[in-house]
Amino acid sequence: MFIGHFAFGLAAKKAAPSLSLGTLFLSVQLLDLLWPTFLLLGMEKVEISPGITAATPLNFTSYPISHSLIMALVWGILAGGIYYLVKRNLQVAVVIFACVISHWFLDLLMHRPDLPLVPGSAVKVGLGLWNSIPGTLILELTLFFTGIYLYLTTTKALNKAGNYAFWSLIIFLFIIYISNIFGPPPPSVPALAWVGESQWLIIIWAYWADKNRSPINYELKPS
Repeated sequence: MFIGHFAFGLAAKKAAPSLSLGTLFLSVQLLDLLWPTFLLLGMEKVEISPGITAATPLNFTSYPISHSLIMALVWGILAGGIYYLVKRNLQVAVVIFACVISHWFLDLLMHRPDLPLVPGSAVKVGLGLWNSIPGTLILELTLFFTGIYLYLTTTKALNKAGNYAFWSLIIFLFIIYISNIFGPPPPSVPALAWVGESQWLIIIWAYWADKNRSPINYELKPS
């Protein structure tokens, strides 16, 4: 799951119009932003095994800190809790929490049974949609286009940058997604981890795009 996560962030703008798309993208991708750091530190492990599924060559052998269900809940509570302490807005804090934990449940649809429920548990789950490229494309693209529609019905461009920055971001995400599905496998695990770290650029891009857009029918400053 890649653009499906970003789709949830786009759609969540409808539930929290005051929240920047950058913050929403940070929330939905928090687990995958933590994961490459844990890889580089040797705290989690992945293997590059072409053919293990149709849609990805990655064999997630150990990632209990970033991708177990209980830790996803912990990260979600932490992210939502920090927002609430700073902004004192419970409704938006709950949206951030929902965005963070949505990552695990969307991954559940795609992954092989490799998602742990709790760190150290032998019980791992996953429904395995990655075994079907058509199924993967249908689900993720449906989510992606739905998310775009909901975001566009919630915001309007304030200037040309509001259109250019947003649509260039959408096109970039789509190109990366197609490259991940049909491109060659990563050359090494460290290279994969550093590419994962580059997702922070997408977060910054989303802040820029959303800064140049305004919620429709709201007089609220993106936060």
